[in-house]
Amino acid sequence: QVQLVESGGGSVQAGGSLRLSCAASGLTYSRACMGWFRQAPGMEREAVVTISPSGGVTWHSDSVKGRFTISRDNAKNTMYLQMNSLKPEDTALYYCAAVASPWDAPCRVPQNEYDYWGQGTQVTVPS
Repeated sequence: QVQLVESGGGSVQAGGSLRLSCAASGLTYSRACMGWFRQAPGMEREAVVTISPSGGVTWHSDSVKGRFTISRDNAKNTMYLQMNSLKPEDTALYYCAAVASPWDAPCRVPQNEYDYWGQGTQVTVPS
């Protein structure tokens, strides 16, 4: 059974930083595309960042480029999202997602491409 467990959310002032983690189990982690998605109140869930199985290829949405950095440690089955220069519009429930990928290639972005999801961790940046 695949499990994805997010942690690291919280409330931080604008301009501050947070680091989210996603611990995975039950899948061949080194052969999985991983991604972070977020859903703000009243909004649809959107893709934020993705990372290829080896970690060599990443994709960042325009809204977080230059501020958020995704990384992964395949030895620890864990993915990270370093979020800097946080803005009120970053307030959302952040989800970790995974899909098996038999080869190391750029990950697809649409959320319907991902099979496994965590429960989410809340990030709040007061305005």
